[in-house]
Amino acid sequence: MKKLLLSLAAVATFAVQAETLQVAATPVPHAEILEFIKPKLAAEGIELQVKVFTDYVQPNIQVAEKRLDANFFQHQPYLDEFNKTKGTELVSVAGVHIEPFGVYSARLKSLDALPEGASVVIPNDATNGGRALLLLAKAGVLSLKPEAGITASARDILDNPKRLKVRELEAATLPRVLNQVDLALINTNYALEAGLKPTQDALLIEGSDSPYVNILVARADNQHSAAMHKLVEHLHSEAVRSFIQEKYQGAVVPAF
Repeated sequence: MKKLLLSLAAVATFAVQAETLQVAATPVPHAEILEFIKPKLAAEGIELQVKVFTDYVQPNIQVAEKRLDANFFQHQPYLDEFNKTKGTELVSVAGVHIEPFGVYSARLKSLDALPEGASVVIPNDATNGGRALLLLAKAGVLSLKPEAGITASARDILDNPKRLKVRELEAATLPRVLNQVDLALINTNYALEAGLKPTQDALLIEGSDSPYVNILVARADNQHSAAMHKLVEHLHSEAVRSFIQEKYQGAVVPAF
């Protein structure tokens, strides 16, 4: 009986000490990576609750409003632009991985076959739209104004020799219109969700030296909490490195 009471006391103590950490994430690969480390955090008394979102706006708003503790879906340029335009003060806690951005087509086998007046769709948020245009510029498909920078838009196209028709759409919708356009520049998380294999299906893809590292984001008031520290510790573990490398086969690259 005494041993039973001691065991019950230990369980009760654990229950009191256990901490809940609610983290927003897009489904692939972010939520998958978090689900992978969930049991490891549970063993240390931290209940990780992964809240899945399919857009790039609500995860930041809900963290800023303290409805969630953190999020994992974006890179630093996107966060900077979001903070600037929305008046939020979210902070980067740690870099985790890179998702090399890709150019896809259901009609063309290479960019050399790009026809005159081809239809091209890119993300409609400033940083990912700029990222898409910079990738096309690097490939020599078009050129941008020198001052355009990472938030370039279609208005910043300087030279468009093939008279490409560039449209901006919400990033999550791009895989769904792939069969309706000549080129779609798609974030890797959405490409993976759609069943595309970036290293095989992309006509052009960023190198692993991409500056767009995906980050864990929180608020200034909780970024140094013990639970957040443990989360980062596991996200930067060798187990997660191996998980990313084995599961995504180069479509997602560890950045730690």
